[in-house]
Amino acid sequence: MHKIFITGGCGFIGSHLTEYFFKKYKNSIIYVYDKITYAASIKNLKDISNNKRLKIIKKDLSDYNALKKYSKNTDIFIHAAAESHVDNSFNLKNEFIITNVLGTKNVLDACKVNKVKKIIHISTDEIYGEIYKSSFDENSRFNPSNPYSSSKAAAEMIINGYIHSYKLPVIIVRANNIFGTRQHPEKLLPGSCWSLIKKKKFTIHGKGNQKRSFLYVKDLCEGIYKIVSKGKNNNIYNIGSKFEYKNLDVFKIVAKANNLSFDKFVKYVKDRPFNDYRYSLNFNKIMKLGWKPKTKIEDKILEINDWYKKNISRFKKR
Repeated sequence: MHKIFITGGCGFIGSHLTEYFFKKYKNSIIYVYDKITYAASIKNLKDISNNKRLKIIKKDLSDYNALKKYSKNTDIFIHAAAESHVDNSFNLKNEFIITNVLGTKNVLDACKVNKVKKIIHISTDEIYGEIYKSSFDENSRFNPSNPYSSSKAAAEMIINGYIHSYKLPVIIVRANNIFGTRQHPEKLLPGSCWSLIKKKKFTIHGKGNQKRSFLYVKDLCEGIYKIVSKGKNNNIYNIGSKFEYKNLDVFKIVAKANNLSFDKFVKYVKDRPFNDYRYSLNFNKIMKLGWKPKTKIEDKILEINDWYKKNISRFKKR
């Protein structure tokens, strides 16, 4: 029997990963390690939470002894936990360093002691910074432009040191913007759903012309499964899509799904201290493993919007 360990498994991406691997590895036990912040919920795992193959550990990444204890005998370790909201990071809160940098170091130390054979670290396309044309491949240099992406880049530097110093079997995944159900309304697409369902105005930074490529969360899960199955240790894989949207266009798609006129519910506000114009990934490397993105926002927007209608009370007033 395999043991799979997933940090942040009650969060948006982590819960989808947990469900996906729970179904793929039917004879495995899955440990979810999550401190369950405002952006996470055990409800995200309600369909499998009572199954004996799932163990939920409510602990913090800063607790190294707990990490070491519960990850003993782990076969596959997926590190998905992170502080990820860029706007919050501009306040320079220590949580971003504590979770994303020191938390990652604790994960690596626990995996080293427990001799974990496969470690997947989920990073972000934002470590590359912005690109006006073309796309970044896995060998492109780091150029993070905000405190969040800087903390994720710092985590990767620590990983790089552990790979070289201790031969730790880590695979790094850098992904585009992820969309799907269960995401906290602090992010663009779910925030648009939340506001329009409530008939409230939604704030757009600047003119909303920033471009982002969006990757469906289940496409991400399939990509990570391919990497676990076929990927090579100590490699980096971009997981992305060419489904590119301006921020304002995402809001327009959500407005259409709610049969509302977007211009009556949009509120333009001062832009972030710095806001990357465009992110884009070259993901040819993972496509060679037999993976490709399938799903656009338009394909799932009605399903996602309906989920927020049914779960609107889950989230506190923004």
